[in-house]
Amino acid sequence: MQYNFNEIEAKWQKYWAENQTFKAENDSEKEKFYVLDMFPYPSGAGLHVGHPLGYIASDIYARYKRHKGYNVLHPQGYDSFGLPAEQYAIQTGQHPAVTTAANIKTYRRQLDQLGFSFDWSREVRTSSPEYYKWTQWIFIQIFNSWYNNDTDKAEDIETLIAKFSSDGNANVNAVCDDDIESFTAEEWTTFSDVKKQEILLQYRLTYLADIEVNWCPALGTVLANDEIVNGVSERGGHPVVRKKMTQWSMRISAYAQRLLDGLAKIDWPQPLKDSQTNWIGRSQGASAVFNVKEHDEKIEVFTTRPDTIFGVSFMTLAPEHELVSKITTAEQKAEVEAYIEATAKRSERDRMADVKTISGAFTGAYAEHPFTKEPIPIWIGDYVLAGYGTGAVMSVPCGDQRDYDFAKHFNIPIPNIFEGVDISEEAFADKDKTVIANSDFLNGLPYKKAMKLAIYELEKIGHGEGKINYRLRDAVFSRQRYWGEPFPVYYVDGMPQMIAKEYLPIALPEVEKYLPTETGEPPLGNAEVWAWCTKENKVVSNDKIDNETVFPLELNTMPGWAGSSQYFNRYMDPHNSENIFSEKAINYWQDVDLYIGGSEHATGHLLYSRFWQKFMFDKGLVPKDEFAKKLINQGMITGTSAFVYRLSPATFGFEGSSSDLGKDMQRMNQVYISYTLFSKLERSSEMLKEFNMNLKSRLAGYFDNKLAKAELRINQVVPIHADVSLVNASDELDIEGFKKWRDEFADAEFITEEDGTFKVGREVEKMSKSKYNVVNPDAICEEYGADSLRLYEMFLGPLEQSKPWNTAGITGTHSFLKKLWRQFHSNENASFQVTEDEPSKESWKTLHKTIKKVEEDIENFSFNTSVSTFMICVNELSSQKCYSRKVLEPLAILVSPYAPHIAEELWNKLGHSESIATAPFPKFEGKYLVESSKEYPISFNGKMKFTLELSLDLSKEEIEAAVMANEKTQQQLQGREPKKVIVVPGKIVNIVG
Repeated sequence: MQYNFNEIEAKWQKYWAENQTFKAENDSEKEKFYVLDMFPYPSGAGLHVGHPLGYIASDIYARYKRHKGYNVLHPQGYDSFGLPAEQYAIQTGQHPAVTTAANIKTYRRQLDQLGFSFDWSREVRTSSPEYYKWTQWIFIQIFNSWYNNDTDKAEDIETLIAKFSSDGNANVNAVCDDDIESFTAEEWTTFSDVKKQEILLQYRLTYLADIEVNWCPALGTVLANDEIVNGVSERGGHPVVRKKMTQWSMRISAYAQRLLDGLAKIDWPQPLKDSQTNWIGRSQGASAVFNVKEHDEKIEVFTTRPDTIFGVSFMTLAPEHELVSKITTAEQKAEVEAYIEATAKRSERDRMADVKTISGAFTGAYAEHPFTKEPIPIWIGDYVLAGYGTGAVMSVPCGDQRDYDFAKHFNIPIPNIFEGVDISEEAFADKDKTVIANSDFLNGLPYKKAMKLAIYELEKIGHGEGKINYRLRDAVFSRQRYWGEPFPVYYVDGMPQMIAKEYLPIALPEVEKYLPTETGEPPLGNAEVWAWCTKENKVVSNDKIDNETVFPLELNTMPGWAGSSQYFNRYMDPHNSENIFSEKAINYWQDVDLYIGGSEHATGHLLYSRFWQKFMFDKGLVPKDEFAKKLINQGMITGTSAFVYRLSPATFGFEGSSSDLGKDMQRMNQVYISYTLFSKLERSSEMLKEFNMNLKSRLAGYFDNKLAKAELRINQVVPIHADVSLVNASDELDIEGFKKWRDEFADAEFITEEDGTFKVGREVEKMSKSKYNVVNPDAICEEYGADSLRLYEMFLGPLEQSKPWNTAGITGTHSFLKKLWRQFHSNENASFQVTEDEPSKESWKTLHKTIKKVEEDIENFSFNTSVSTFMICVNELSSQKCYSRKVLEPLAILVSPYAPHIAEELWNKLGHSESIATAPFPKFEGKYLVESSKEYPISFNGKMKFTLELSLDLSKEEIEAAVMANEKTQQQLQGREPKKVIVVPGKIVNIVG
């Protein structure tokens, strides 16, 4: 019987689906184990072979844990809200729900054909109203909470209202807005309902505020920092500007210290922990307050070096700082406004990363030094960000290179108080030194004492205090998109009101257009039925809005991370319509035991999810304040991209007027040179010179003899990605296929090799459809089978490392599976052949060393070495001619997590009616690896002549007697008596003659 992998894999995939083999129970007596993958966004392109890497690893571990007797939860679903589907809807008019459903269908088919042991009965989709009902519900819980610093946790907003009613807010220790006005209990009772709501918004954990955001006009939405690359949107490459907008925000900053502390409790990769630590950015120092001269305003700064306060030469405000418009003088107004406009076009990431550009503008205003009362010029500079700290810095040229460069660039005077003081960067970096010791109370003190004393003096004069600061800012939670979770919010007198749980979900309405409205409102502004009736408690037509019983609904939607911040908990009880999950489910599953996903989510999804989990823990909804015990970042499978090389238009010169060049201007961008030829020319100036002599005549026909000159400039040749499917194994481009691939290449001209071939360049890059280097798993499964693909991806290298894909390499794992198949079948007639014979000592040894190694490898996530172990095992069993059930049956279980289809088939052939999925994992027995005998090298005068296998239990005397009695020894001695016999037990025997 041949190894018909296509038939076998289809058979067992159908069996698993029909029998719900991998369905987990919430009331099992078994110990639980929860294995989770970061769920995918279902794009239209489907999966490529790089995507399943983490899924295969998690599946191996999930299957292994089932073999070990655990009740394993291994769910899967889809992060199905997001910009790509919306952008496609804008282009085609097709509803995002339709394209998302089609994409999910493709993903499901591809995931199933790879044999993953997902519990599909728990599938969730973030775009399903049944799912986002609970995202909306959590939002309401966060809205109705505040953070009590005294108890260090979130509490119900009613407890805060009770404090206001009894004591006012003077003694409330909360995480809240900075500009809180003090009021008494008596004053609270006199406030209007709107006023009370406005005050509560300053304390709520989710709140409305006017904040600077990353606005992308082309996409019509706000973008998170991780959605911007090099100053443009990650999707589409559109410009992004800074803009002040009213947005929902999450007060994640309340959890900054707990998010830091929690990292010590979880087994996550250290680089990822470091990313979160740096993102949260805890620093200890002081808040210092400077009065603004001729204004009733103050500038607060945070500094980690308050002992340098006497070195302040100027103040720098972020261009967006609210004081800029108030303090800028008339003479400086035009320059300041122009600078602010220019800065708005740069993203925060660009501004943080740019350490070379020096730019700024003088406001014309001055601050007053809190101690010396000297005037300090106030500038604005885009290296200061409004959202970090206070949006203002006291600039000390001696202590900060950027401040020093700024002062020098703008000729800002640096006080001569540094005379005799070491102000070098090395000195400032020395934490045991006080760099600026120019006052009586700081002079000559060590760094730490100077810090404390400076803070003390600032507090004494009422111009500052000691403070711990965090870089972590509150998270913007609004998006001007259609395809996202609607907020369960309507507005009365401009104040947000929450919709009660029993009326959730508030489902997305139908809209005619997915773009913002003509008046600039988000896409939901196009909805005609998008108002809330408080009488009927349902969504009604907009024309019924009377602001008495019918009110407008929120037009923004939630960001992509909303749905992904709690999906791991919802998987525990996904069909519960009454609660987000039952107490029974959450208390059984508790948390995720193993989470596998990409490191690119370190400061996005993973940080926000930890925040939501800690909030839910505070509210008593979950038993753990960290949602995942262990996290592994799988590496990347890279692809080998293909490049064609385009000649720069600067290569060509034309005769005639520019008006004749319309078509030729396009053609100048469509001349390509073979990579091998280009490489030769790059290395040889003589060859390049000769090539250029012939280039004009070579292209004459292509440009209708209009070329005045043609001269290739090597440094201006532009690499262009080509689809790898158009390139053969010899790196030769299918020229005709390339021309048909995209319209822009239809009239391309190719400068080929002498033999007429056109060679592409190759480069290993991230596998991505944008680089046209993806390999479709469908084709691999069709030709080699899913088991071969699974084994190959694991065999490529350690899970956490990136590794290049090479389709030719999969033949190795495919050959192994065919050899494994033959081990269970007679070579003569290919019929199933497993005996009840007792295995040989060698076969027992092979089996148990394999059990030991595979179990160690899986526990250590070293899946690549397991594949090697399987290959060695089957080779040894084949040479031993082992067909014993006692060896081959455990071997099938060992292979099952890696290659489940072939393992199921072999298990079935071994006579089992149940799936191999829960068969007990073979137990390692060390006795089979204990050597009972030794093959001794028998030497004569130091030269080995033969070997002799003897029991390790023999004494020296018994070993010598056995060797001397051996026939081969006697032949060597030829009747002579040896002078001495040297015996080293377990090592050697040497006969000295």
